Amino acid sequence: MALSSRDSAQKRAQRTRIRLRKLANGRPRLSVFRSSKNIYAQVIDDERGVTLAAASSLEGAEKTKGADKDAAARVGALVAQRAIEKGVKDVVFDRGGYLYHGRVKALADAAREAGLNF
Repeated sequence: MALSSRDSAQKRAQRTRIRLRKLANGRPRLSVFRSSKNIYAQVIDDERGVTLAAASSLEGAEKTKGADKDAAARVGALVAQRAIEKGVKDVVFDRGGYLYHGRVKALADAAREAGLNF
């Protein structure tokens, strides 16, 4: 039986997270969710099951909302700033089954420039 596109996406995301658990060494993960209209990022401590920092393109003025690369870069910088305020500098990047390209790459690059190490 063929999997639906949603089931396939969930399997890809799980495969990514399984690999990340092996590499994490106690570091929290920077998780990305991308929808057609917005992009979201969270820094999650899986050992405690707690979200340490979060940001999305829904925050801010109407002009800054959206799902383009610029919005993704703003979200990446914002989540990095909030994580650093909480004392988190080193993370593992969870692309959530998405290709490391476009908005996901823009978010990751902006988070690195803002001071996160991954």
